[in-house]
Amino acid sequence: MQYKFKFIKYAKLWFTVSAIAILIGIGAMINNRMTIGTSLVYGIDFTGGSVMEFEFEGDLDPATDELYTAIDTAFPDSVSQITATDQNTYIVQSKDMSEDQLQAVRTSVSEAIGNYELLRFNTIGPKIGDTLKRKAIIALAIALVAIVLYIAYAFRKVPKKVSPWRFGFSAIVALAHDIMITLGVFALLGFEINAFFITALLTIMGFSVHDTIVVFDRIRENLKKQGRNDTFGDIADMSLNQTLTRSINTSVSTLFPLVALYIWGAEVIRIFIFALIIGIFVGTYSSIFIASPVLTIWQERNRLR
Repeated sequence: MQYKFKFIKYAKLWFTVSAIAILIGIGAMINNRMTIGTSLVYGIDFTGGSVMEFEFEGDLDPATDELYTAIDTAFPDSVSQITATDQNTYIVQSKDMSEDQLQAVRTSVSEAIGNYELLRFNTIGPKIGDTLKRKAIIALAIALVAIVLYIAYAFRKVPKKVSPWRFGFSAIVALAHDIMITLGVFALLGFEINAFFITALLTIMGFSVHDTIVVFDRIRENLKKQGRNDTFGDIADMSLNQTLTRSINTSVSTLFPLVALYIWGAEVIRIFIFALIIGIFVGTYSSIFIASPVLTIWQERNRLR
C-alpha cells in the first residue's frame, strides 16, 4: 500500500504539540484566576452590566480617555471597556447601571465633552447573565452528545469489526482539543468571552467535525479494500494522504475572507471573527493530526489484546 506521509507514525509528536498548547492555555487561565479573580474575561452577556453607544455632534471626536473620565466622574470604577467604531460612535460597557446613574452619566458626558446622542442603552442583570452562561454550557454539551450519536449512527456499518462509537468519541476528543485551545488563546490574550464567542464555538465545532467526518468516511471506504497485511494505521495514513489537499484547500479558502473581515470589518464582530480564525485553524489541525491518530491507537490497542 503506497502513501506519501506516515501521519500515525508521528502521533506522539502531534499529541505533544497539542498538549503544550493546551497547557499554555490552562496556565493563562490559572494566572487570570489569580490576578483578576476569573479564568476567562467574561462580557456583560454572562456577568451582567450595561452597554451604551454615544454619537457626538459636529466635529466632536473625543479620545476614549476623555469619555472614560467623564463617565468615571459620575459612576466611579464602572467602565470595563470603551470601543470606538468605524461609524464614529463609542460603545461603552459598564457595570449594571440604574436609571438615576444613567442620567448622572449623561449629564457628566455632556458637560465634559459636548452634545451627543445616546443611540442605545441596554442592561443585563447578573441573574440573567448567569442564566445565559448556564444555557451556553448546556448548548455546547448537547452539541457534543448529538455529534457522538450522529457519527456512531452514520458509521454503524463500518467493516472489519471497528466499533462506530470509536469514531464518535475520537471526533469528540478532537473537538475538545479545539475548544480548549481556543479558550486558552482568549485567556492568554485577555479577550472577552460573550454570546458571539459561544456562537463562534458552535460554528467551529460544526466545521471541525465536518472535516473529521470526511477523513473518517475515507477510512471506512478504504477498510473495504484492506489487504491481509495492512494494519488500521496503514488505512488511516492512506486516507489522510487522500484527503489532506481537500482539507487544506477548504480551510484556506475559508480563512481568507475571515482574515479580510478581521482587518477591515466592523469592530463589534472582530472578536467573533478572531475566534473563528483560531478555531478553524486548530480544527483543521485536529481533524488531521488528532482525530485519526486517536482512532487508530484505540483500535490497534484493542486488536492486540
